[in-house]
Amino acid sequence: MLEYLIKRILMAAVTFLVILFVSYMLLRIAPGDPTKSSFLGGSPDSAGLSAEKGAFLKNTTLEKKLFLDKPIPVGFTLWLKNIILHCDFGDSAAVDKGRPVTTLIMERLPVTLSLNICAVIIIYCLAIPIGIQSAVTKNKVTDQIVTFILFFLYSLMSFWVALILQAAFCEGGYFPIFPLTGLQPASTWGKTTWQIIGETAIHYVLPVACLSYAGFAGISRYARAGMLEVVKQDYIRTARAKGLPEFTILTKHALRNAMIILVTLFAGLLPGLVAGSIVIEVIFNIPGMGTLSMNALSSRDIPLMMALFAFSGFLTLTGILIADILYVMIDPRISFKGR
Repeated sequence: MLEYLIKRILMAAVTFLVILFVSYMLLRIAPGDPTKSSFLGGSPDSAGLSAEKGAFLKNTTLEKKLFLDKPIPVGFTLWLKNIILHCDFGDSAAVDKGRPVTTLIMERLPVTLSLNICAVIIIYCLAIPIGIQSAVTKNKVTDQIVTFILFFLYSLMSFWVALILQAAFCEGGYFPIFPLTGLQPASTWGKTTWQIIGETAIHYVLPVACLSYAGFAGISRYARAGMLEVVKQDYIRTARAKGLPEFTILTKHALRNAMIILVTLFAGLLPGLVAGSIVIEVIFNIPGMGTLSMNALSSRDIPLMMALFAFSGFLTLTGILIADILYVMIDPRISFKGR
């Protein structure tokens, strides 16, 4: 196991460097000059400089700070050196000028994590039972109804669902039950702890619902396909011939092997937890990682974008490694020696 993990970590390190270099190269060769973005503008120095000269000096300083005056390999090496030696991803050049990008990410990360962890829990708690039930009642009326509903939900666009829910159930709508934006109560003055918790939970309902419905619709179909493949195996027939209860056969024998598909999907789950949903966070005005990514892309904030790329790439590779380890834990037929 140790030998396998060392090999995978070394491969992941090389892949991570390639991801970072390609990301940096694409940002550098993209059309336009990041130092001339309107987000990076501002009044020139007031010490008697003309507007043209002030802008020139400002852009030159910014180019050196972002290593844009260097060739791409040299600029990438200098950027990577700051990370390795000083754990410094640099300062934001546009979104929040002068603030370390790690500070910006750590401020937004808890918001996105709390939102997406709730969504993931709901997705798996609904998807696995629905998938099992659909597999057990294959081609029956119940399965056909569930299949229709799931495909219908999966086909709906998240931004459309979010806007419809806002128009119907938020303040100013037909049933003003939920708040329109944000994840926190507007004021906590004079309220008890339970009242604050209750109002906070109400803020989470619609964003979590918008993040969850397509996820559990898709994963339930994967769970159904995995169960249908497993229940055809000989050991399931043997378990039934031994007289074991159907519930025990499905949960103890079939579900464990059917989880292989769901574990594979987990590899992409970890980066999704922290990447956030740009559409949902913008519609509900949630200050999370999604809106931060949107602001970084629109303003060509290279230090912030590189930090986000590095964060996302690291979590993707970590998710793949964790999925490989879970394969061995779930299925005894898989071993690290064979891999």
